[in-house]
Amino acid sequence: MRRLPAHAGVVAGEFRGEVAAFYARYRRGYPAAFTGMLARALRLGPDAVVADIGCGTGQLTIPLAGLARAVVGMDPEPDMLALAAGAAAEQGVTNVTWVLGSDAALPALATLAGGPVLDAVTVANAIHLMPEGRLFAGAMTALKPGGGIAVIANGTPLWQQPSDWSRAVRQALEEWLDTRLESCCGTDQQSRQGYRDAMLGAGLTDVREESCEYAGHLSVDELIGGLYSAMPPHLLPPAAERPAFAAHIRRAVGAETRLAEQVRVAALIGFRS
Repeated sequence: MRRLPAHAGVVAGEFRGEVAAFYARYRRGYPAAFTGMLARALRLGPDAVVADIGCGTGQLTIPLAGLARAVVGMDPEPDMLALAAGAAAEQGVTNVTWVLGSDAALPALATLAGGPVLDAVTVANAIHLMPEGRLFAGAMTALKPGGGIAVIANGTPLWQQPSDWSRAVRQALEEWLDTRLESCCGTDQQSRQGYRDAMLGAGLTDVREESCEYAGHLSVDELIGGLYSAMPPHLLPPAAERPAFAAHIRRAVGAETRLAEQVRVAALIGFRS
C-alpha cells in the first residue's frame, strides 16, 4: 500500500521513465471529428503555427501537425518528448519542433521570433499542472492578434466516471493508496468555469466551449495501463507488486471484460483581440 495525504489526487505531474511509456501506450487519443472541429474553431489555415503546451507523448500534437504549417510540442519531461518525437518519426510527421519547457517559455517564443508568432495555443489535459494565470498571460504575449487558445479536457479520469465500473475502480484505488481521490484533473465543471474566468480576466475574448462525444470501450488491461499512466513514479507499483495491483483492480470490476466509456472531449476556446 502507498499512503497519501487525504484529498490527494493520483496525478502529480511527474511523467518520466515507465510512466511516460504507459502514457504513450494507454492514454486516449483524439478522434478526427474533434481535431477537425478544433481546427475550424481556432481558424487554422495551412500556414498556421501552433504551440501545444504540455504536449506529453504527442496525442494531440501529431494530429495537429496535419492541420498546420508548423507545430511546437512543448513539455517539461524529456522522456515524454522522446516518445513523442519517436511516434512522429514513425508516422512520417516532420513539421513538429519538440521543445523541453513549460508554459513559462511562451513569451520567449515571441522574443525569439521578434514578436507574436503563434496562430494558436493548445493545452490538452495539462492545465491542472500549470498556473493558469501565467499560461494565459504568456499566450497573450505569443499569440498573433486574432489567434486563439484552446484548453482541452479529453474526457474524465478513469476513476471519476459516472459508471459502476469506474466507481469500483475509484474505491479500489483508494484502498490501494490509502487515501481519498477527489481530483478530476481539471475536467470538472467547477474547474472549467475557473479556467473560463481566468481567460476572460487575461483579456481573451469570445470565450466559448466546443465539444464532441463518442462511445468507446477499453479492456481491463487497458484500464490498468491507463491507471499506471496517471501515477507518479513514486506511486507506480514496483514490477513485483503489479500482479497484486492488477488482481486488485480485476476483482473491483468483476466479470466485465469490455468497459464502456462515454467520452466528452471539450475545448474552452478564447481569442486575442
